[in-house]
Amino acid sequence: MEKIWQYRNSSLPKGKAENAARRFSIPEMAATILLNRGVKEDEIPSFLKKSMRDILNPMLLSEMDKAAARIVTAIENGEKITVYGDYDVDGITSTAMVYDFLKSQGARISYYIPDRKDEGYGINIMAVNKLQKSGTKLLITVDCGITAVGEVEFAMLQGMDVIITDHHTCKDKLPEAAAAIINPKKPGCEYPFDALAGVGVAFKLILAVTMRLGQNTTECFKRYADLAAIGTIADVVSLTGENRIIVDKGLAMLREPRRPGLEALKDVAGIGGKNVTSSNVAFAIAPRLNAAGRLGTAATAVELLLTDDTAAARRIAEELDAENKERQATEQDIYGEALDIIAKNPEYDKKKVLVLAHEGWHHGVIGIVASKIGDLFYKPCILISHSNGIGKGSGRSIPGFNLFDALSECENYLTDFGGHAVAAGLNINVSDIDAFDKAINKYADGLLTERDMVPKLNIDCAISPAEATIRNAHMLERLEPFGMGNEKPLFSMTNMIVRDAAAVGSDKRHLRMRLECGGMSFGAIGFGMGHMTGLLRQGSRIDAAFGLDINTYMGNESVQLLLKDLKIRQ
Repeated sequence: MEKIWQYRNSSLPKGKAENAARRFSIPEMAATILLNRGVKEDEIPSFLKKSMRDILNPMLLSEMDKAAARIVTAIENGEKITVYGDYDVDGITSTAMVYDFLKSQGARISYYIPDRKDEGYGINIMAVNKLQKSGTKLLITVDCGITAVGEVEFAMLQGMDVIITDHHTCKDKLPEAAAAIINPKKPGCEYPFDALAGVGVAFKLILAVTMRLGQNTTECFKRYADLAAIGTIADVVSLTGENRIIVDKGLAMLREPRRPGLEALKDVAGIGGKNVTSSNVAFAIAPRLNAAGRLGTAATAVELLLTDDTAAARRIAEELDAENKERQATEQDIYGEALDIIAKNPEYDKKKVLVLAHEGWHHGVIGIVASKIGDLFYKPCILISHSNGIGKGSGRSIPGFNLFDALSECENYLTDFGGHAVAAGLNINVSDIDAFDKAINKYADGLLTERDMVPKLNIDCAISPAEATIRNAHMLERLEPFGMGNEKPLFSMTNMIVRDAAAVGSDKRHLRMRLECGGMSFGAIGFGMGHMTGLLRQGSRIDAAFGLDINTYMGNESVQLLLKDLKIRQ
């Protein structure tokens, strides 16, 4: 699919980047990237330093003082506390973190994560009953609870206090029966940074309790930043502000993990001994943790993060690796079936939102498939798995289409929903699926333009051949960690000459090229671009969009262009 190349703010006043580069002793390319991305000149040192001193006081979160006081009281009185989590990586890491911290403080502590298939997302009445009978007096939710109005009221009637920590978008009615609601997106909360993941909010909670107990918050931060980083990366929140600092410090811990479970997970994922990056976490560690909650029980992943037993850690890590392979196979089957539905129904070409329903799809993986289908067609996509007249759906969106707002507009057709602008879940009666499909597409017709539905590449700046250097490639490492909101820098170069091009890889999916420009020669690789080989010939001229990568071979380093798109000039 043709992409629109969008250059970030290219109207910098003349000399601004040069002055910033001189002021902070950084390359002009780095200054240009940061300023174009909206980083103010005076913020550049803190952006590069990523200091824990820039972490905000957790007590700035609305009702955090109440939550911390209630938890300390529960610890001192020996009340049973249960951490109630979610079955994705954000929820798993949040659960392990809060459980481990409170256990270290001498709390009577347990945790509970609902079964994805039998219970679904969030607090449910059956679970509340079970926890009340087990003696739970204080229920702490992590990465869930902000929409559980009736369930929280029921828990209160059963003699339990509930503290909610969440980061999902709030609905009009909040669970006011809770002892405290901590959510940076809560109306009236003036916390300066609202992009925390669920694990980020949970991290703030344990830091607040640490303060309440008069303990060292720096030591607490260092002990749990690894878990906070994994959950933050996996939930694809913006890696700016506090998230950037949390992830940076957490990745440093992951390079030499203290937890046997993370050491074993790195090993089975094939990244043992490597310089762990946010990409490694997103594509190697997170999917294996996620597999537990998608196909089995998320408690397995929590136990991996908590265990001190090296042998047990290895056994659980191998189990999760096997479940991840099974998840991939299941996902591929559903992906094929979803594409088949689209191929057999021409009306999908005209729809701006793809709503696909099928009986018996494994609802543990439909969110991943929705993301893949959405990427392929560059449309918001919702997959619904149904049985016995009840459907459970998971959706992913594109920039410019807030999925949570769209579901809010169509809530009359839904029995429940929740989530974010880019990802959401829903429950629906099968009899309402067609009407919902029509309603959400009508909403999209009034919002999405044809341009909105063409993928965009955000290019930081055009560069000359002389700027594509090893020095500049290494300089870019200072801008890490990369991810949502702080993407790896992209550059463009025009009128490059193709000296050779070949499809490579076992399935010939990738494109390897040798390019020349301005008398300089560059190796280039385009993953998933092998199909373009037939369009290129020796001497072709192209414009290329790429990241600067470093290729190391036999101890020698060279610049490699990591292709993201190319446009053939002739």
